[in-house]
Amino acid sequence: MAGNSLIWPKMQGVALSAHFDGRKIELDEPYQLTENSRLLVVVLPAESEREEWTMLAARQLARAYGNDEPVYTEADIRP
Repeated sequence: MAGNSLIWPKMQGVALSAHFDGRKIELDEPYQLTENSRLLVVVLPAESEREEWTMLAARQLARAYGNDEPVYTEADIRP
């Protein structure tokens, strides 16, 4: 599998913030890339989708740790 290996020894990566302007991907801050630099592009979910997951998580936490949850003290902890 030479040339296609996902294992790159001694590779130092860097995460860069970027956005798609409708035509091309643009870095949010300047960064010096050399010609033919290998890149890995990860498309993040839309902000609205992220908000929906956050709200769902918050609702589930509220259900799990509601007002009826007993209060535990240090005396309840066993070594």
